[in-house]
Amino acid sequence: MNTHQGVGQSGEQDEVTGLVCQESDLHDGQMKEVTVEDQKVLLVRTNGQYSAVGSRCSHYNAPLIKGTLVGESVRCPFHGACFNVRTGDIEEYPGLDCLPTYKVNLQDGNVYVSINKKSMKLTKRVREMCTVQPDVKHTILLVGGGPASLVCAETLRQNCYQGRIIMVTKDSLPPFDKPKLSKAMNVESSSILLRPHDFYQQHGIEMWTRKEVVSVNPAKKFVKMSDGTSERYDQLLLSTGCRACPLRCPGSDLKGVYLLQSYEDAKGIHTSSLGQRAVVIGASFIGIEAASYLSDKAASVALVGPTKYPFEKSLGPAIGKMTMEMLEENNVKFFMDKKVTEIRGENGKVKEVVLNDGTVLVADVVIAGIGAIPNSDFLAGSDVAVDSRKAVIVDKFMRTNEADIFGAGDVTSFPLSIRGDQRVNIGHWQMSHAHGRVAALNMLNIPTPIESVPFFWSVFAGKSIRYAGYGEGYTEIIFKGKVEERKFLAFYIKDEVVVAAASLMFDPAVAHVAELMAKGNVITKAQAQ
Repeated sequence: MNTHQGVGQSGEQDEVTGLVCQESDLHDGQMKEVTVEDQKVLLVRTNGQYSAVGSRCSHYNAPLIKGTLVGESVRCPFHGACFNVRTGDIEEYPGLDCLPTYKVNLQDGNVYVSINKKSMKLTKRVREMCTVQPDVKHTILLVGGGPASLVCAETLRQNCYQGRIIMVTKDSLPPFDKPKLSKAMNVESSSILLRPHDFYQQHGIEMWTRKEVVSVNPAKKFVKMSDGTSERYDQLLLSTGCRACPLRCPGSDLKGVYLLQSYEDAKGIHTSSLGQRAVVIGASFIGIEAASYLSDKAASVALVGPTKYPFEKSLGPAIGKMTMEMLEENNVKFFMDKKVTEIRGENGKVKEVVLNDGTVLVADVVIAGIGAIPNSDFLAGSDVAVDSRKAVIVDKFMRTNEADIFGAGDVTSFPLSIRGDQRVNIGHWQMSHAHGRVAALNMLNIPTPIESVPFFWSVFAGKSIRYAGYGEGYTEIIFKGKVEERKFLAFYIKDEVVVAAASLMFDPAVAHVAELMAKGNVITKAQAQ
């Protein structure tokens, strides 16, 4: 590898330059991972121009060379984050940060990439933010401590909002990586924070933890907290997420019965399940991930579900059956097509789970994952419109029916552009990020509609399923590869077009489908075949 030191104006050697390839090596629409000294760089050629950016996704460090390049966007193969290859800016989530960019020079048919020595080891870049100005008398209040609130706060600061930003969460932690809770319950809280504690201070974002908003007064523009205090706002974001549906059967209040909502719940489930008999109620993604996580830690794991196979409705019976087989190989016992009628205890602690066919499962720990309810009770009496499921109704600019009140994330029902603005409630991590950004821009009168393509993933038995689109109401599934061989791509068809795709061991196919959908391309059934 030819590298030479560039000399700065003051005479110091400030950058490292490497000859990375010949111009003829790369054609339009191609990318290549190259190395300058020890730094891996993604070199891209689009419309005859070369650009170079960081080679790793800022979310979980996935190699972007394995992703998909459409136009000037590269999309991560794992979780669908998307970056502009010219600017390095993040264009689609999850993740918060942009990619570093590097200088490219062409000389005598050779391509050289230069990296500033100071940024040699940086794999991601935080977009520049302005600071709060105490004399700006304007307050934006963000209710909820998830990614929607965090991305909203950061987007406000990135777009020169200098007023006061307050984030209120009933959690004990500032925003953290919630999808990890069901996949890795025994993690240190510091390792799952989306931003370190000092980040908020540095950017003038007031972080109020263990505080809950109990009512909103849109006419007078203030909210009341559970501790009796109140706070005024000029603009308000409702991003309170969802909570786990409680069990309704007798015995659901016994010690040892858990819902997985908070960091503390995850820790509690992990600790109390070690070497014990665990029963998971619900064959949702949360239930399956929890059962998979406990399969090598608990003495036994039983899973009770209401359908024949897990996620039968969303992913179809074939993928559900495969999932079940994968977990059975990891010693999870399934009791499907069953419901729990009673949980019995002894001395206030759980002992048995009784099913509707009379089966009795011995249990030391019970974990329920039976669905989610939008956290919107605090809006009662406020005239903020909610739908029949109690989700906050927003338009494509994330505005509620009340002036200066916006909604974002799992608590909302919003128009989905890829389904002709059909109103949906989608609890995806990625979508919450996108909502937060769109809400912030519209708060600042930068009209921006929500146009994100839903992207979701689940991890169990050491494998990861990826999913993009919105498959509700699909009428058939077309498979590439074989589900029984655990390597496949599934296309979900409705009205002769692909409305969603799911895959296992088939990267970057789902990222590619997501990128095509995002660019407005329709994939027909014939094309899928």
